[in-house]
Amino acid sequence: MTLHPPLLPAPELAAQLKAGGAAIFPTDTLPALAAAPNHASQLWELKDRPQHKPVILMGADAEALFALLGTAVQPAWRDLAQAHWPGALTLVLPARGAMAQLLNPGGSSLGLRVPACAQALELLRLSGPLATTSANRSGEPPCLSAEEAAERFADLPLLAPATWPQPSGTASTVLRWCEPGRWQLLRRGAVMPAGLQP
Repeated sequence: MTLHPPLLPAPELAAQLKAGGAAIFPTDTLPALAAAPNHASQLWELKDRPQHKPVILMGADAEALFALLGTAVQPAWRDLAQAHWPGALTLVLPARGAMAQLLNPGGSSLGLRVPACAQALELLRLSGPLATTSANRSGEPPCLSAEEAAERFADLPLLAPATWPQPSGTASTVLRWCEPGRWQLLRRGAVMPAGLQP
């Protein structure tokens, strides 16, 4: 299949994202629809997604993500990150400040993930952390390939080359930190950290 949206190498796609555009790139779970955090509002529009549903912050480095929470990082957060990042685990952590409001308007938490996909990590190192969500319109099945993403979002650039690694097709596991110090399972996904109650 011929892809009509532009296929851009990581440096060019990172530049477009920094300039305010949206794009799609592969991850280990599902292809991601992404924008720079300051331009995250377009993600809700592109997906026809309800505004109360937050998007997550994806990056190439755990400490860079933690630094954007605007709050003290607890050892338990680092322990899970070290055990499962890069990987299919999203941590929803207490957050305050501008980043939380951009990605979770009106909320007090932020979802973070470092994906286990070499192409995604290359892009994220160049672009910095990105606001991300699965590449599909709200209520529709997620795209599983560059071809599907190109058909669904014909105007958005894709990360080149288009021979994306096969995603698991299963969304990441989502855990939320709850005071006074426990994890709550919000979504069962590709991994289940040891010692957590399902």
